[in-house]
Amino acid sequence: MNRELLDSAALSGAQARDGGGHWFRKRLLAQIATLRDCEIVFHDALGETRVGIPAAREVDTLRAHVRVLDSEFYRILALGGSVGAGEAFRDGLWTCDDLVALVRIFVRNRDNLDAMETGMARVGGMLLRTYHSLRRNTRLGARRNIAEHYDLGNRLFRLFLDDNLMYSCAIFADPEESLEVASTRKLERICTKLDLHPGMRIVEIGTGWGGFALHATRHHDVHVTTTTISQEQHDLAVSRVRDAGLADRVDVVMHDFRDLEGRFDRLVSIEMVEAIGPRLLDAYFRKIAELLADDGLALVQAITIEDHRYQQALESVDFIKRHVFPGCFIPSISAMQASLARSSNLRLTHLEDIGPSYALTLAEWRRRFNLAHAEVRALGYSENFVRLWNYYLAYCEGGFRERSIGDVQMLFAKPGNRRPQYLPDLGAASCIA
Repeated sequence: MNRELLDSAALSGAQARDGGGHWFRKRLLAQIATLRDCEIVFHDALGETRVGIPAAREVDTLRAHVRVLDSEFYRILALGGSVGAGEAFRDGLWTCDDLVALVRIFVRNRDNLDAMETGMARVGGMLLRTYHSLRRNTRLGARRNIAEHYDLGNRLFRLFLDDNLMYSCAIFADPEESLEVASTRKLERICTKLDLHPGMRIVEIGTGWGGFALHATRHHDVHVTTTTISQEQHDLAVSRVRDAGLADRVDVVMHDFRDLEGRFDRLVSIEMVEAIGPRLLDAYFRKIAELLADDGLALVQAITIEDHRYQQALESVDFIKRHVFPGCFIPSISAMQASLARSSNLRLTHLEDIGPSYALTLAEWRRRFNLAHAEVRALGYSENFVRLWNYYLAYCEGGFRERSIGDVQMLFAKPGNRRPQYLPDLGAASCIA
């Protein structure tokens, strides 16, 4: 038998042993060979392979080294697409020296990313969409979906959030300042936009762990009614309010937003709209209008997706929907505006994009999370959980750095609010990440 036949036989044997991994590897490398403005170096049992076309300027080229620890990675990626890539990372089948850069590469080359969801991955996508459709936000379903993330344990979130326990985009004026400073700036900016005055009654949809309610009552002498459907968040928020001596000015309740009643001077909802799902968007804005006094103001802070990709995102299930926030969606600005027009008499009076600050917020959360690795494991979370959360935080950071997702503060007014509002100079929305 000549050398060529021996090599062919050896390759066939290797492919049989790794379940076709060589074929899936070849297919993947062919799909991503022409990625632009980047260079990805794959290290695996077959050696080192470089793909991508660097940018004209070195500074514009994103670089990442991917180390494949098990050839099963290639099969999972072919069958599961981008969700499969996250699952393989969670399971320790591959690592990367710069996961954020890798995410940015694929966001920047979204046509290639979309191509990974075709072929065999399409079947997996259909199954994921079926699974996601079963996670609808009925009153019972919403509680279950929220519990899967926010009830992971308050001790876990304390390890990486700021002192305010704000699990939402901070506002950085400088990348070197602390998360605590940036988070407090965000809270005060919301209060400024809402034009708070002593004695006002505020309703908050989405308590978190009570950060906004505590800040508003301490610094603006208002009364806040705040609601959550997370048991863990409710219990800690109640405890924090009690310890601060503010129980007479903050009511923490466990109600679905659809069941809230009363009339309030102001309303705030910080990155809660993403949890309700697209079917409830009209109900959300209708309830905001119902809860506000005739001259009321409402501020909604929301993660957003580009308008032209909104429909596609609704019809697909990504890693975040599958493994991090079941039942969630990311609205677009136009989708919220259309819903607002259909379901309320609110008018948009101010919009600010703070999205670049989210990349910095996420980077700091991930840094703190990894510094607390030993504490996370001591709380009983597995190494797979640690890898999953690293992927989740890097995945989101990459999206914000590429501006494919944003974060906005939208200020709405009821028809009776006719007073001109002169916002003070708020400075830069955020530094550019």
